[in-house]
Amino acid sequence: MDDDFNFDEYEPEEDIQTLPDADPEVVAERAFVAGQKYAALMQIGVGSVKPRFETTVTIDERDDENFEMLASGGGDASGSSFSMNSGMRIHELEEGEGSRIEWWTEADISGRIAQLGSRVINPVANKIVNNFFGSIEKQMSDVDEETGGGVTDRLRNML
Repeated sequence: MDDDFNFDEYEPEEDIQTLPDADPEVVAERAFVAGQKYAALMQIGVGSVKPRFETTVTIDERDDENFEMLASGGGDASGSSFSMNSGMRIHELEEGEGSRIEWWTEADISGRIAQLGSRVINPVANKIVNNFFGSIEKQMSDVDEETGGGVTDRLRNML
């Protein structure tokens, strides 16, 4: 996003190529860049509360050599807000048997969602994270390795 970004005026691009069908180089061109800000609209339901967060995320660091990325951000919705610091590191397993992704985050939540308490929020957050990484695992498993580059290389390029 640039300095003039407006959530109300944003129109998503159509027909964006994604793995496993896309050319890995096309996907790599959209990879996260250190120092850049990105926008996301998220609607998360916790109980009867379903706020729509206008979220910004900044890629604070991206270490291509060690396959690590650190990000920070936050978002606001009617009566709720959050801020977070997050990171991801890819560890290649021995003998090319795949990769392990290490992911962490710290978040502060306030407003109506925070009033629900961690007993309600934590299971929802865990479900969202598990769905996200399950989707990545499925997409990476579906890649035809004969088309060039291994799954690990493609995932690293996406990050």
